[in-house]
Amino acid sequence: MDKLLIRGGKRLSGDVTISGAKNAALPILCAALLTADDLVLSNVPHLQDVVTITGLMKQMGLRVQENGDQMVLNGNDITRPEAPYELVKTMRASILVLGPLLARFGQAKVSLPGGCAIGSRPVDQHIKGLQAMGAEIHIEGGYIYAKAKRLKGARIVTDMITVTGTENLLMAAVLADGETVLENAAREPEVGDLANLLVKMGAKIEGIGTDRLVIQGVEQLHGASHEVIADRIETGTFLCAVAATGGDVTLRRTRAGLLDAALDKLRDAGAILTSGEDWIRIQMARRPKAVSFRTTEYPGFPTDMQAQFMALNCIADGTSHVTETIFENRFMHVQELNRLGTAIDVEGNTAIVTGVEKFIGAPVMATDLRASASLVIAGLAAQGETVVERIYHLDRGYDRMEAKLSAIGADIQRIK
Repeated sequence: MDKLLIRGGKRLSGDVTISGAKNAALPILCAALLTADDLVLSNVPHLQDVVTITGLMKQMGLRVQENGDQMVLNGNDITRPEAPYELVKTMRASILVLGPLLARFGQAKVSLPGGCAIGSRPVDQHIKGLQAMGAEIHIEGGYIYAKAKRLKGARIVTDMITVTGTENLLMAAVLADGETVLENAAREPEVGDLANLLVKMGAKIEGIGTDRLVIQGVEQLHGASHEVIADRIETGTFLCAVAATGGDVTLRRTRAGLLDAALDKLRDAGAILTSGEDWIRIQMARRPKAVSFRTTEYPGFPTDMQAQFMALNCIADGTSHVTETIFENRFMHVQELNRLGTAIDVEGNTAIVTGVEKFIGAPVMATDLRASASLVIAGLAAQGETVVERIYHLDRGYDRMEAKLSAIGADIQRIK
């Protein structure tokens, strides 16, 4: 099993190119199930989760051609609208095939999802919404069985804001009969990116970027070409790495407007940020200041950046309070960060972080995707050597992170 060996204490400088967004690419790939025509995608990140979702759809009959960060997908020969447990268990986003399969083929058999152990992410909102659109659904033997001759438009109000729930219901609604209104919809940029692609494919969607999406169903969708938006979480992760180590780095092919809440906190921590249409530059020449924050739905502070900012707070001047409101089990990185000489106490859903002068390198173990990133950031800023184990979590969501970090001065290597 691969590990990362990091010799810390190196300032970072140079340019980094940000990859396409994992959380946009996955639903966009699933949208290929909605048409028999070619879907041509660019800026697709090289991630294990992308391999998993395309492998899942290939076994259904989807044809996939790859060339670098480009993909051509064709759903003309899909004969098996089924997502088996063996493929779904490693990734919760696999549930995103449910809406498209049901909308286009009138049936689907999808395993209940697995994935990171950061907390329960129930799919009851997906099921409730599809039932409101006329689907017959039952769960048996760990599988969701869904049927509908033709989905019918409905007004759907989810009990909570759910990104994958919004995406699944949006993809189902574009081929439904009549008007569907999604209230309390997620507003994340990745949801908007999916909606913009669907419009290119012939869907009729109003309210993109708001919490109320109005969809007029169409008979069928056609092919389209689309570039996946930049990964705002990868962007934020690299910004935190520079803020923790010090340095001067310019991030290319990304946009500041995708993560305003995180950028504001970085400025509070002492980073100097400048940006243009497709770049962000960060300069850090001092010890960071402690910054308290609370995770919440977009456009608030993203839960996917909580662990990385906590790593920054660990070596900051002062004490910070980090409150996690999205997932109930997303502090598993705390005990690993404490192995590096930090002082973090957890009270309920709040971590109290008392900044220390420096991290001290040690072996640590990744527990989930973003926890992995926080440990890499800590290792980069630590005195001595840090070994991060179980980095298969990291490979799910970061495109060759160690290569990008090495190119800007980090002493980091992948070892067997």
